[in-house]
Amino acid sequence: MGAQLRVLRRRSRSVESTKKITRAQELIAASRIVRAQQRLEATRPYFQALVRALSAAVSNATVEHPLLTAREAKRAAVLLFTADRGFAGAYSANAIREARMLITLLEAEGMEVDLYVVGQKGIQYFTFRGRELAGAWSGFTEEPDYAHATEIGDVLIDSFVAGSQNGGVDQIHGVGHLFVNRVTQTPIARRILPIEVQVQEVASTDGEGGGDDERFPLYEFEPSAEGVLDSLLPQYVRWFIASALLHAAASEHAARQRAMKSATDNAEDLIKTLTRQANQARQAEITQEISEIVGGADALAAAAAGSE
Repeated sequence: MGAQLRVLRRRSRSVESTKKITRAQELIAASRIVRAQQRLEATRPYFQALVRALSAAVSNATVEHPLLTAREAKRAAVLLFTADRGFAGAYSANAIREARMLITLLEAEGMEVDLYVVGQKGIQYFTFRGRELAGAWSGFTEEPDYAHATEIGDVLIDSFVAGSQNGGVDQIHGVGHLFVNRVTQTPIARRILPIEVQVQEVASTDGEGGGDDERFPLYEFEPSAEGVLDSLLPQYVRWFIASALLHAAASEHAARQRAMKSATDNAEDLIKTLTRQANQARQAEITQEISEIVGGADALAAAAAGSE
C-alpha cells in the first residue's frame, strides 16, 4: 500500500469518527429542543396572567413605584444571554454582536454601561478583551430554572433601586435570542427596567364606555393596589428573566442542532471525496504494478531470446 493511500484512508477514518460525534450532538440537541419548547410553553399562561394582573394593579394605583418610574439615565446595565458550550454555530456571536451594538448606542447617549453576562462564551469573550463585568453567571444555560432567574433578578433590582447616584443603574436592558421555531431564532434587545406596563381603562359600573378595547373590571385590592405592586413587580422582573433564559436555552439547542447537522453533512461529503481519491490512488497503484509486471516479463523474454 502506497503512502498516499495510507494517508487518505487515515483521514477518512478520522472524518468518520468526527461524523459520529457531530451526529450524536445533533440527536442530543434535537431531543433537548422538545423539552425546552415544552418548558417555554408551560410558562406562557402564568406570565400572561402576571402581566394582566400587573396592568390591572397599575390602572388602579395612584402612586409612583420605583420599578415603574423613569428617571434621567446616567448609568445603564446590559444583561447578555449566551451559551456555556460551543458547537452552536453563530448563536453566541450573534448575541454578543447585538449587545455590543446596544452598548455603543447607550454610550453615544452619554450613559456609562455596566455589563452582566450569562453563559461562559460571553464571559470568555469580554474577559479576554479586558472588559470588566458587573456580574457573571454560568453553568446552567442549557437547563435554566426559576432559581437562576431569581438570583439574577434580585441583583438587577437592587442595582436599579439604588440608582446611579448610589452606585447603581437607571436602566436595565436584556440582550438574548427570541425563539420563534426550530429554524428562526432572532437576537433581540429589550428594556427590562423601568417596566413599561400598559395602563387600560377600568370598566364603569353602568357598563358604559364603548369601544372594542378590553377593559378591566373594578377590582378591590387587599391590602392596597400599591401593596400588590410591591409584590408583583419583582415577580414580573424575575419571570421576565426566566422567560429570557428559556428562550435562550431553546434557541441554543436549535442552533446546535443546525450546526451539528451541517457538520455531519459536510463530513459525509468529505468521506465520499476521500473514498473516491483513495480508489483512484489504489487504481493507480494497481496500474503501476501491472505495468511493472508486464515490463519485467518483456525484459525476461528479451533476455531469453538474446541468449539463444
